[in-house]
Amino acid sequence: MGEQRVAQLEYSEFQSAMLDEEKRRRKAAKIIAVIEHFHGPLSGKIVGDVGCSAGFIADELAGAGAQHTLGIDIDVPGLRKAADRFGERVGFVCGDGTALPFPDGSIDVLVFNHIYEHVIDPDAVVAEMHRVLSDDGVLYLGLGNRLGIMEPHYKLPFLSYLPPRLADRYVRASGRADHYYERFRTRRGLRRMLRAFHVWDYTFPVLATPRSFAGAELFPGVLGRVAQAVLAHTPREVLRLLLPLVPTYLWVATKKPLRPRGPALPQPPERVLPL
Repeated sequence: MGEQRVAQLEYSEFQSAMLDEEKRRRKAAKIIAVIEHFHGPLSGKIVGDVGCSAGFIADELAGAGAQHTLGIDIDVPGLRKAADRFGERVGFVCGDGTALPFPDGSIDVLVFNHIYEHVIDPDAVVAEMHRVLSDDGVLYLGLGNRLGIMEPHYKLPFLSYLPPRLADRYVRASGRADHYYERFRTRRGLRRMLRAFHVWDYTFPVLATPRSFAGAELFPGVLGRVAQAVLAHTPREVLRLLLPLVPTYLWVATKKPLRPRGPALPQPPERVLPL
């Protein structure tokens, strides 16, 4: 347990993807597009990026018109880089997600993007985000699926399927890390984790209409456009069969039963039923 906490304290130092500015800003554009489709513009909102690391996504949130943007993390080297570059328009806080330093109901929009698998107690972090989110607020979630075949951090097939000791041996044998600290959940486990929220699934809307969500790079070239068209016109009953193995879910969660405000889509967002 102690090793996991130490590892996460300097996550950006050993995961270079966190410092890939172009990629992080593309992710931010997708996040903002999803939030705005569901809830409208960020202008005038208080926004928090939980697990902000080097601050690229937080900076984009600020640039999208948020009244005040906060970045929260325990990654001290990442926070230093973030504050040096973006501290004039983003407030960065070194804090534990299980004890967010904000009053109840004080944040309008929260972003929790590919973070839960790194923290020791994701259920406690989710409970804290529920506490600080305003009654009409929105929580954006990028959630890796344990049953996604290719593990996203180390690019090793079936790594996340394994129990911890075998996963440690596998990642060590690959030469890519000494330990495998990440702990993913299945879709069922994620539904249970978010049971206090009302959740909408934007996974297929983004994949079927990537240009509407700043995700044109998801399907490049002619073959990409064909794949996009197939997704856009495939019956949702068929797509639902794929849900257990989708590598990443894009969800929007609220405390009250709100509905998406954006225009109609070929594959519309769907409610995620709680467990």
